[in-house]
Amino acid sequence: MVAVKITATMSRDGRFWLVHVPEIDQYTQGRNLKEAAEMARDLTATWLDIPLDQVDLVGTTIELPAPVRVHLDNAEEQRRVAEQANRVAARESRAAVADLRAAGLTVRDIGAAIGLSHQRVQQLLTSEIGGASSR
Repeated sequence: MVAVKITATMSRDGRFWLVHVPEIDQYTQGRNLKEAAEMARDLTATWLDIPLDQVDLVGTTIELPAPVRVHLDNAEEQRRVAEQANRVAARESRAAVADLRAAGLTVRDIGAAIGLSHQRVQQLLTSEIGGASSR
């Protein structure tokens, strides 16, 4: 039976992770994130004088240095831009295949002309028909 639910905030401090448990307003440390989480539970159990199995770490916040956060934010933005570009590229590929099909080319000829397998061309034609209203 879990008696106490805690959270922990972890930040790098030299060679160790500094761990703050706000529920008891105490600090501990660990060599790695796994150990830091274990230490947060152990600290709480010791501080409250309860068995370790009655402490549940329900959430952690890992504080990273500002330059790292900037890089991660930039990476996320680039992923978003890439996803949008991929959607546009897919829409354009479907339109090209649809135009060639409307011009009377076979699925095999379309594939040969634009460097796709005839199976992929068929998929694009099927998704064009199903996705025409989503443009």
